[in-house]
Amino acid sequence: MKASKIAYKPVGLAMGAVSGVIAGAVFKQAWNMLGHEEDAPDATDEERTWSEVLLAATLQGAIFAAVKAAVDRAGATATRGVTGTWPG
Repeated sequence: MKASKIAYKPVGLAMGAVSGVIAGAVFKQAWNMLGHEEDAPDATDEERTWSEVLLAATLQGAIFAAVKAAVDRAGATATRGVTGTWPG
């Protein structure tokens, strides 16, 4: 395994945690902007409809994937700028 990959592992783990926090905040804002209650429904929330639960899950998944990709890409680009090699 390349040294750059080994060195990138802790950075990647930290950035994964950061991306989760960012994605959660973005999702909460988006859910509020859609005019729903402050908290998104859980799959087992009896008071919520199927469509509301599935919409929340789809939106949350899409936001998480986009934020994770953006953070991972930014981290890889920064790593290349510092080390001269792509970490992937």
